[in-house]
Amino acid sequence: MKMNERKTIGLEEGWEIMQKGITKVKNILEGLPEPQFSLEEYMMLYTTCYNMCTQIPPSDCSIQLYRKYCQSFKEYITSTVLPSLIEKHDEVLLRELVRRWSNHKVMVRWLSGFFQYLDRFYTVSKDYPKLKEAGISCFHDLLYHKLEQKMTDAVISLIDQEREGKQIDRALLKNVLDIFVDIGVGQLLYEGNEMDYYENDFEASMLNDTAAYYSRKASKWILEYSCPDYMLKAEECLKREKDRVSHYLYSSSEPKLLEKVQTELLSVYATQLLEKEQSGCLALLREDRVDDLSRMYRLFSKIQSGLDLFSRMFEQHVAAEGTALVKQAEDAASTNKGFVRKVIELHDKYLAYVNDCFMNHTLFHKALKEAFQIFCNKGIAGSSSAELLATFCDDILKKSGSEKLSDEAIEDTLKKVVVLLDYISDKDLFAGFYRKKLARRLLVDKSANNEHERSILRMMKQQCGGLYTSKMEGMFKDLTLAKENQFHFEEYLNNNPNVSRGIDLAVTVLTSHLWPSYKSSDLNLPAEMVKCIEVFKDYYQTKTKGRKLTWIYSLGSCHVNGIFEAETHELIVLTNQAAALLLFNSADRLSYQEIKTLLNLSDDDVVRLLHSLSLLNTRNNNSKRVAISCIDPSLYNNNEIPLPHVDEKEKVIKDVGKERGESIELAIVRIMKSRKVLKHRELVQVCEEQLGSLFKPDVKAIKKRIEDLLSRRYLERDKEDPNLYRYLAD
Repeated sequence: MKMNERKTIGLEEGWEIMQKGITKVKNILEGLPEPQFSLEEYMMLYTTCYNMCTQIPPSDCSIQLYRKYCQSFKEYITSTVLPSLIEKHDEVLLRELVRRWSNHKVMVRWLSGFFQYLDRFYTVSKDYPKLKEAGISCFHDLLYHKLEQKMTDAVISLIDQEREGKQIDRALLKNVLDIFVDIGVGQLLYEGNEMDYYENDFEASMLNDTAAYYSRKASKWILEYSCPDYMLKAEECLKREKDRVSHYLYSSSEPKLLEKVQTELLSVYATQLLEKEQSGCLALLREDRVDDLSRMYRLFSKIQSGLDLFSRMFEQHVAAEGTALVKQAEDAASTNKGFVRKVIELHDKYLAYVNDCFMNHTLFHKALKEAFQIFCNKGIAGSSSAELLATFCDDILKKSGSEKLSDEAIEDTLKKVVVLLDYISDKDLFAGFYRKKLARRLLVDKSANNEHERSILRMMKQQCGGLYTSKMEGMFKDLTLAKENQFHFEEYLNNNPNVSRGIDLAVTVLTSHLWPSYKSSDLNLPAEMVKCIEVFKDYYQTKTKGRKLTWIYSLGSCHVNGIFEAETHELIVLTNQAAALLLFNSADRLSYQEIKTLLNLSDDDVVRLLHSLSLLNTRNNNSKRVAISCIDPSLYNNNEIPLPHVDEKEKVIKDVGKERGESIELAIVRIMKSRKVLKHRELVQVCEEQLGSLFKPDVKAIKKRIEDLLSRRYLERDKEDPNLYRYLAD
């Protein structure tokens, strides 16, 4: 025989060798006394398989060896493994199954090593399952399919026992569930991904059982427990299910498992829980149960639409509390100060709820805003919320305000005021009242701190836009220019010694369109005042061309020395008051009619003036304030004349109404210029949308402005459709 010739190994001869190795593996797995494989034994088995597979056909035994490899597993499973499992149940079954599956994987590892050459050539060329996969398939086909339902039932039974508080072997469950996944990984005959067996054969049943379990629990707990106690139970259950996943279930099960628990414990009973009369959402809000409300948010945020009803109830509660504040203020005829401060405190409280308890969720921010919009736009004792808020700001910012706060507290309060402004629908009305009060603070030097004044303007500008604050910002620039103008006036006098103003005069020149409108009067001034005013007019004409000065005497003040019974007092009075007092330099007594004639004032103005002079705060030489009566009411023959009502509120409302009309008209023109052609309803709708951030335009006012624009040929109606407008101005 030649050296390179090899003895042919017949199937029976070769299989007898391989069978001995396989039998030894089985004996080792069954715990029978058997020495471990030596390297020589292993190599002999591998070489035998190699030689049988590489013989020249028809002596090649590859196909026979592959079939016998699979048959070895089938015989072992059928004769030994399956009988050891078939009669077992519950935890005993699971323990034996885990042991048998572990042994099977060892057997697959050894045998696939013995027959390794088949994987290198035969299974690849024939597109057969590889040896490891074929071994797993045998376990799947002969054992898994017969026992998977019993496996699943046994695992679920243990899970339910654990839910009831019993200690179970979690490691055992982890090993059993690994079998479902390992089968999926090794089973190529089953189309899908490696988790399909776990999900279809175990997880689906486990989830159904979970739903049924918690459905039973929930139907009982909802009757037995208060809302907070029920939520504690639900939260604990969710925590335990997550813990269950971390110990033996696969992580892919977590969202599905928690969804089942949340559905049965929360979704099904969401309305019933939230509306529990003595312990539901409204009760928790009334009692400030912050921890329970936080828990409610955590739980209901996990279920579909869970926060919708919760946020609506939050809005309902906040709106009710705010409305109660309005009624309380109405009943007590409260001033704005107390009401606005309480509204700020209410907002602070529930904004903290939104940020802390409700994790800054947009639904609750929306609910808070809509709740405040409900009651922040209610009037109190004839005053609108816009007026109340502006008056509150005035009290904060003026020197004589009743709220004595630190700079930090003022800044914080102003921020909160601007937040409340966002809830007010008539923002333009607030601006009207605010500008009126700001002007008075600035012009009569009542503002406590210009930095705070500028700060709130910056905040309003950021929230409402530059146009909203442009006039108010212009007022500050005006005052700066006025100071420069006064400085130049003093220079003018110094450089012209022949010009004498007689008495000291400081003039604040303002740009009329930036400031609120003030009533001017034809007050007859004393000669001393007339002279200094004429001097200023001469100066001003040298600086400007074509500008007209309108003097607002009601905003001016004078320092007058009054001698009363040989005692001199310095009187700080308004211009018209000074004019009235100076009349008495040439007369000891004057009648009402004489005062009216000499000053050239209306009856209302004279009555108001004389009332204001009936009691004055003065300063004596020791700088102490004293109160003296300057005018005897009998001088105007009627000491019961009522003080005429100066309704600045109506004037502000009227001015704002006029500005609204102009804004509506501008919006209509702007819209039509862009769209060219538009239906009436669409034009009204777009107009409302554009102006809604500043005020809620009245539909009748929009219609009136449309008619005005039609008459002025800015717009025209379509000849065939009268509800269709065309833009003409271009």
